[in-house]
Amino acid sequence: APAVFTGTDVYQRSFNPQEYLREFYRLSNSQGQPNTFLTQNLRVLQKMFSLDGLRGDTLIDVGCGPTIYQLLSACEHFQEIIALDYTDQNRRELEKWLKKEAGAFDWRPVVEYVCELEGDREKWAEKEEKLRKKVKQVLKCDVTKANPTEPVSLPPADCIVSTLCLEAACKDLATFRSALRNVGALVKPGGHLVMVTVLQETYYAFNNQVFSCLRLDKNMVEEAVEGAGFDVRFSEVHPCPPGNAGANCEAVLSLVARKRASIS
Repeated sequence: APAVFTGTDVYQRSFNPQEYLREFYRLSNSQGQPNTFLTQNLRVLQKMFSLDGLRGDTLIDVGCGPTIYQLLSACEHFQEIIALDYTDQNRRELEKWLKKEAGAFDWRPVVEYVCELEGDREKWAEKEEKLRKKVKQVLKCDVTKANPTEPVSLPPADCIVSTLCLEAACKDLATFRSALRNVGALVKPGGHLVMVTVLQETYYAFNNQVFSCLRLDKNMVEEAVEGAGFDVRFSEVHPCPPGNAGANCEAVLSLVARKRASIS
């Protein structure tokens, strides 16, 4: 585990999106072992985005990285999506897929898996097209800023999704709590926050590089969400599948929270 916090400068300098995708986002690894961490997250995302009230005009994805898996169920319920990430090469990698450029990551097996969960595996091409149309902007963000998208100001969204981001971006619990308040300000009162967070993890690694992770438990995350002005509506913990050498997480917390109406 890294003794030090992995700062934004390290991400910007040495985070390799292609290697990250190869390591964590194929449905099975080079030995043919299924990627249960991924499929478990796809299943719970599908479940969360099926909950009452999880629909609307705009969805903001905070800390999207180079991935789209977290938007595959969401894109059925929102009209436009804004994807945010700090690291330039992650946003570039995402743009590659959105624009169908040569060398973009092949998400088809993952899209097929989600389509199967939703009842029709054959709809994968249709879903890819739908998602590509709905992602309207890909912007830089820094969750430690009061306005994460500064200098851009986004109108408050109906929903925010953030998967496996804040625990890597925040060096301590105070920063995590403050980042949740910053991110929470991007949502309308009555809107939702959908989160997937690893618990008790201190690092993840790929391509011979190690990245720090803030060690969190369920209560810490839920208290931070409540402290950011939300009420938790749904919360589930799934143990991390054994044998994942790329990280030391114990469990994954998935939650949905609704933003309280502001007290004027």
